[in-house]
Amino acid sequence: MVGANAPGGSGNVSSRSEDSGFPRSARLLRHSDFQSVYKLGRRHFASHMTVFYLRRAESDSVRIGFTVSRALGGAVDRNRMKRRLREAVRLHGVAIGVPVDVVINPKKSLLKAEFPILREEIAKAFRIITEKLGDGGTNGKRL
Repeated sequence: MVGANAPGGSGNVSSRSEDSGFPRSARLLRHSDFQSVYKLGRRHFASHMTVFYLRRAESDSVRIGFTVSRALGGAVDRNRMKRRLREAVRLHGVAIGVPVDVVINPKKSLLKAEFPILREEIAKAFRIITEKLGDGGTNGKRL
């Protein structure tokens, strides 16, 4: 038996986001923020995802959100897609020198894609965002 109440368990069921290196301040959380990115932002199309991005004026940080439509599968598949994307973004780190909101929408093919290919697509998307919006990422922050 594995769980918080299992022998050897910590008993502490806290948010995993603090441990994973993907802090709350780096996540896009509000519905209105997602809508702004969709309506006012630009798009980058990749083979396994579409990346929407919008420059912000009020901060120097990058915020990232993930949306997965119900049309892409059941809850297990959708959650797997979000976990894979979140991990690829976390491992890549984000080095963009401009404040930007990013929303990543996966395609169905993401479930079958090899993880290194997914990481390459994330890296390419952030490279393109940096080229289009900013200063080449020379003074960017890493998450």
